Amino acid sequence: MNTNLAPTYKKLFGENWILWFALSNSYSIIEPEFNLLLESYLKSSSNADFSTMISNDINVLESESISETLFNYLKDCNKPYISPEIDSIVLDTSKRHISKQYDFKGQTIQIYYDTELVLKTVHPALSYYCTETKNEVSATFDIYLKNDDLFLFKDQQLISQVSKHKYHLMQGKFIMQLLCTLHNKDENDWIGTFHGSTITDSNSSILFVGNSGKGKSTLCALLTANGFDLLADDVSPMLSEDNEIYYNPSAISIKQGAFNLLEPLVSNFKDLPIVKFNKTKGNLKYIPCTKPKKDHYPCRSIILVNYKAKSETKLEPISVKTILETIIPDSWLSPNPLHARQFLDWLATLEIYQLTYSDTQSVTNEISKLFKQLNKKV
Repeated sequence: MNTNLAPTYKKLFGENWILWFALSNSYSIIEPEFNLLLESYLKSSSNADFSTMISNDINVLESESISETLFNYLKDCNKPYISPEIDSIVLDTSKRHISKQYDFKGQTIQIYYDTELVLKTVHPALSYYCTETKNEVSATFDIYLKNDDLFLFKDQQLISQVSKHKYHLMQGKFIMQLLCTLHNKDENDWIGTFHGSTITDSNSSILFVGNSGKGKSTLCALLTANGFDLLADDVSPMLSEDNEIYYNPSAISIKQGAFNLLEPLVSNFKDLPIVKFNKTKGNLKYIPCTKPKKDHYPCRSIILVNYKAKSETKLEPISVKTILETIIPDSWLSPNPLHARQFLDWLATLEIYQLTYSDTQSVTNEISKLFKQLNKKV
């Protein structure tokens, strides 16, 4: 019954099932009891047949209500995924008021901005790659504001048009296109870009996730000051070809609340310029990091970060349900069925934890210990 609404893929993680629906490119996490009812519903030929299948435990009136609930659930999970339409808008070159070139060790990117405010959406995280030398350009980006919309062009092709209030969507699109250029890939080569920061020990990597203000960028800055390398800050891209997370050159963005903590630990932190973007973000500093030895590493763990003042360092296993509820809303995941399968299979290989911390030395030791454990299992 309604098998056309059935999930394309499903996978069991502990007690929970994760379902993926191709039509909507959406993931759903369900309890085992709900999964049993859903399976019975999809196997039955009619509502009457479904009532008969579950009649030992549930009366007819309840089964009708459950049937309606299951149908509505499946209908919601199958709302078609629609790729954003890009209007055929022509690049407005009169907006090229500010010109910057960035040299990423052999590849030069040209970016034109129309104002200092628009410049702050992208430039501070990449400013350490800025060069005065005019080189052959691998790609040219234009970012400008027009009629309260923020436009992003790559090589004169419109990539994104969003309200200025949703500038973070443009930032995500820009990073994706920058990564495609630097790694010589297309957007459809990626499994996804995860909203989180990735640290490597030159053997494997760990993805740190968490809501804004929970201390994941601060933690990454601490770890890079203690011998680890930053693979990606805030946007961590995974390639389908090898299921590995790739290098994102953006510097680590640090909010003012962490300035005093990091100043004695990060070299020249006091001298880093303060960037004032908006009232929500407040004062920011961007910490440049040494590029890792390789461009990509396998990711063997996801950690949900929770900075808590005066707390002991605790690294505790948590469910994949908790991680997905954090990761999915702000990440881009490919609608390609192959990539969805790869994503679920990759999740099944991971060690998943919640980290509560406040002491810098203790948390560094804990992460060092985890890396050693992960590398032994390879």
